Amino acid sequence: MKQVQYGMVGGDLKALIGEVHRKGLAFDPRAELVCGCFSAVDELNVECAEYYNVDKSRIYFDYKKMAEAEAGKIDFVAICTPNFVHYEIAKCFLEHGIGVMCEKPLCFEVAEAEELAALAKEKDLLFAVNYCYSGYPMVKVMKEMVAKGELGDIVSISAEYTAGCFLNVLHEDSQINSKIWRSDPKLSGISNTCADDGTHIEHLVHYVTGLKIKKVAATVDRFGKKLDFNDNILVEYENGVHGSYWFCQVACGKSNEMVFRVYGTKGGLEWQQIRPDEGIFHKYGEATRVLTRGGSYFSEEEKRHFRLPFGHPEGYYVAEANIYKNIINYIIKRKNGEPLTADDLDFPDVETGVSGVKFVHAVMKSGDNDSKWVTVE
Repeated sequence: MKQVQYGMVGGDLKALIGEVHRKGLAFDPRAELVCGCFSAVDELNVECAEYYNVDKSRIYFDYKKMAEAEAGKIDFVAICTPNFVHYEIAKCFLEHGIGVMCEKPLCFEVAEAEELAALAKEKDLLFAVNYCYSGYPMVKVMKEMVAKGELGDIVSISAEYTAGCFLNVLHEDSQINSKIWRSDPKLSGISNTCADDGTHIEHLVHYVTGLKIKKVAATVDRFGKKLDFNDNILVEYENGVHGSYWFCQVACGKSNEMVFRVYGTKGGLEWQQIRPDEGIFHKYGEATRVLTRGGSYFSEEEKRHFRLPFGHPEGYYVAEANIYKNIINYIIKRKNGEPLTADDLDFPDVETGVSGVKFVHAVMKSGDNDSKWVTVE
């Protein structure tokens, strides 16, 4: 028997993100998928379960029945559904004493997010939210470099997440097919681009720098549609430092490009998701260096994040796997009554999810009020 057993709601074989979760978990031989309610379409549900050799008795057609039947049997559930059911599914499994790994954004409303956080705390359960980009080894190295003071005092931050996946909405004859739910407020909430991509930036900046957002001033472009497709945001952090974010899903020629830049009194760092193994380090008074994951110049502490030797590229699935590695360590140590280390807790938790929901609401509020500053509460 595996040391950690999990179930999944959503994420059938036709869904991208479910496969990402399963492959990330498959990197670790200690975890096993044992049950699921993979789709509201019965055929897709059974197809996915059979593909992963899930016992027929543990294929569910109602997530509520799954939570009831699996209480005390599985360690956590991965929620890989569209946004509008995150809250109710997460709450149901928490109420049955089952830990949760939920896709982001956590839910629609701040009050719902805070309720989930309180429930997880009350029941002392795992609750992770899938901000997977913090799983990249170079992102973790940058976090440690900032913590060690290698950049000095941070003075400016710039970040963006751009794609062209919704460019067709700007054409009169366009049809939104596979991503239709993301353009529907009933299914996606008050935001499309900020909630889908922008919350990744909100989390990444906080993860690397430790800075919390105090307030935002935003422009939100909907192009006559119901939800946003282009957001430009000025940010002020609690310590008075300023930054700027750009989130766009109608950027022609952009694939899925995340860029992060942080500058301090002693140096600066840059990282791009399309070149995840590299970090550009600007040190005051010295030539710019390109740091490559696995290089001999990293400390033993920093090398613990690397799964492959120098020159062998890592990628998106590895980032997901690194998030789950720490979650699995957390679960096993909790089971065995062992003390938890900072590494064991190095995954996006429910408070991260709460922060993302608050950020989305603040950005939309600012965008709808002539870009006035809105405090992130």
